[in-house]
Amino acid sequence: MFKTARMRKIRIVTLDKYVAPTVDALHESGLVQVSDISESIQQDPELAELVSQSKATPYTGKLSSLLMKTNGISELLGNSLSEGHGLKDTLMSFISPDLPVQKEVESLDTEAFIEKAEDTLAQVESKTHVIEGKLAALDAETSELKSNKSLAKHLSNFDMDLALLKDSKYTSTTVGRINAESTSEIKNELSNLTDELDVFTVPMDDKEGEIIAVVTLKEFSDEVYSTLRKFDFEKIEIGDVEGTPQQIISHADSRLLTIESERAAVKSELRAVAEQWDDEILALKEQLENEKEKNEILSSFVQTKDAYVLEAWVPVKDTEKVEQLVEKSSDGHCAFETIEVEGTDDENVPVLQQNGWYSKPFEYLVDMYSPVRYNAIDPTIFVAITFPFFFGFCLTDAAYGLVVAAIGVVLLRGLGKVKESMHSFGWILIWSGLWAVILGLITNGCIGDFPERIAGFRLPTVYGPVEAFKHPEAILIIAIAIGLLYVNIGFIIGAINNLRYGRKKEALGSQICWFIFEAGIALLAVGYMMPAIGMIGIALGGVLLIAAIGILIWANGAFGLMDIFGFMGDVLSFARLLALCLATGGIAMTVNILSVMVNDMIPFAGIVLAIIVFIFGHIANFAFQVLGAFINALRLNYVEFFAQFFEEGKGKFEAFKAKRTFTKLKN
Repeated sequence: MFKTARMRKIRIVTLDKYVAPTVDALHESGLVQVSDISESIQQDPELAELVSQSKATPYTGKLSSLLMKTNGISELLGNSLSEGHGLKDTLMSFISPDLPVQKEVESLDTEAFIEKAEDTLAQVESKTHVIEGKLAALDAETSELKSNKSLAKHLSNFDMDLALLKDSKYTSTTVGRINAESTSEIKNELSNLTDELDVFTVPMDDKEGEIIAVVTLKEFSDEVYSTLRKFDFEKIEIGDVEGTPQQIISHADSRLLTIESERAAVKSELRAVAEQWDDEILALKEQLENEKEKNEILSSFVQTKDAYVLEAWVPVKDTEKVEQLVEKSSDGHCAFETIEVEGTDDENVPVLQQNGWYSKPFEYLVDMYSPVRYNAIDPTIFVAITFPFFFGFCLTDAAYGLVVAAIGVVLLRGLGKVKESMHSFGWILIWSGLWAVILGLITNGCIGDFPERIAGFRLPTVYGPVEAFKHPEAILIIAIAIGLLYVNIGFIIGAINNLRYGRKKEALGSQICWFIFEAGIALLAVGYMMPAIGMIGIALGGVLLIAAIGILIWANGAFGLMDIFGFMGDVLSFARLLALCLATGGIAMTVNILSVMVNDMIPFAGIVLAIIVFIFGHIANFAFQVLGAFINALRLNYVEFFAQFFEEGKGKFEAFKAKRTFTKLKN
């Protein structure tokens, strides 16, 4: 619970003949994290002379190519199946997602698997390729029709066959838009070029310009275009069109409707293919990913002429299982060497946290901050206890808390079934919401003061001495006391970590000195308030304070005195629990007051408006306060708690493990 799983490094040697089944067995078990052995080999000159760096298998490139092709097909089929889904379907995918059905697959060697994958892809591509060709042709035609339609709209005032505007063997036609006020000047300029031209102009529908068409011999086309460019001319390209603008527009509209029907029919064909092959392709994609990972992992090994050597991290509790697994897969043709890391520089050891069912989801919040260092104290259990409590303290509204918990249940029963992060987040919201319910009922927070102001009754669960708006000073004292306790727990953990790593000076100057400081403050207070102790308490308190300050200066220099303000700031920061508690209740109370006022002041329609103000006011307050509660509950852990002790690690234990969401091996 408080410590990460003990790890050790294991070195395995096996013959070339057995490396593939050994890798398969390790991959399916997911018990080890394979590490690059090259660095270890370089530190052992004798071994370095005997081995060479291994490479990924020759199949890796082919597997990558097949995976890219499979990803493309999977995306095509997936989009086809999801097309047409509305808001209801989207919501249902969150609330009740379809759980993947695992397909039984055979364990094949890489060459046989590649052959099978190519066969499967060929079958699917024979159907999708034709369909994609039809869709591409329809898309190209649609684009051309829309382009022609746009052209026809620009030239809608030309009552002529637009084919006449295309260049001929001897003539060139330049068409474009000009400003209406420039028309006369343009015609004069053009007339000075040659008599061998005709100019046509028609007004545009927007009345802000005109369309000009200049027909001339080809030898004058460049000069005509250069002249027109002087007058803010926008050229219009005449494509392969025939007919008047109205005929072109009418034909385009008619054909576009037909194309939509044809496209719908083709998409129905694609959907039929997707329904038949989507599960198969998803399973194939997963198999390709697994096979590619197995073939690439060999680049982390070293080899001799007849054998391979690999290194892997393994939890101590699983070492025997791994040895038995490798023994079986290699028919006993293997050798092992275990490398202990306890008592060594363990900064680079991967971390495997081991938390119980309740605290396990909160590893997600700890990982958001940083991976825990191996052999340091894992703070997840503390976060699991305090985060929901801090969240509930900030929210302190029973109704809001029920909604938060309900959202957590929806996540847990929905996306939480297919995504581990959503599963964790669902539990986090459930526990946080329940704390908000408990604290809201105790402090008289339930949609603000709704029970008393609108419903006309008082919650029987309210505990008078901590009623938020009547005794905020009590809430403040509780918040500061919690802060002092939690910061001190951080000091204890920090001192343990520092002493474990031999950093005695840092333990004294960063953690232990504060216990002395607090004891000094306590004795001064007791000596002042209790005459029976009097000067003895004050004297002892003064001595302890001076000792604490001396340790601060000795360990951290003169600027160590500034840490006193940091310590006070950390403790006082917990006053935000009161601030957010009052903010939630205060804004909710304001919404209730406004709702009652609207109902009382506006006849007939007042009740409707009051309901609207009530609903939307509380939705807005809920959204802002939940966000604030989440952020501040995180902050009190990350800034005020973790800052006292947290040891960052390099990374989590990443098992060399086959993905088995859509597939399972046949027994």
